[in-house]
Amino acid sequence: MFKALLLVFIIIPIIEIALLIQVSEVIGGWSTIALVIITAFIGAKLVKQQGTDALKNVQTQMAQGQMPAQDLFSGLCVIIAGVLLVTPGIVTDIFGFLLLTPLIRNKMAAGILKQVAAKGASSGAHGFHFSSGGFNQSPFNQEQNQENSQGQTYENEPQVPKPKVLEGEFQRKE
Repeated sequence: MFKALLLVFIIIPIIEIALLIQVSEVIGGWSTIALVIITAFIGAKLVKQQGTDALKNVQTQMAQGQMPAQDLFSGLCVIIAGVLLVTPGIVTDIFGFLLLTPLIRNKMAAGILKQVAAKGASSGAHGFHFSSGGFNQSPFNQEQNQENSQGQTYENEPQVPKPKVLEGEFQRKE
């Protein structure tokens, strides 16, 4: 973790400053500042467009009852790209624009899903088990007994919570 923080907060800014100095020697200082500002505006526009598209796709898939894993990952990449593009620098802009490229995002998503699937298979996880007993029934104990209003007991009947009633008298004092 320390190495990652060192990379993010010390090494990357040093590389960015050195690269900005070299670029400013070639194209000029004001042109370099303009380049950084223009890439930030273009990046913000692209992030807004692709972010709203990703959000619409996620909402559509969830409305259809599907798990939008790829679109959620795409939205995360767009958010990270937005942060990178607004950060002044050339290296961060390059990585930001790469994350906005759908081909790159799809390859990254496929690679991550493959790693997650391999990790899940190696740990012995074979999915989830859901009970058909409803929300109030424990999926771990299928031998639950409950009494109905006549005192009879039925097996596997879902437990219905009894309402909590406070008894008492009320008087309004004015």
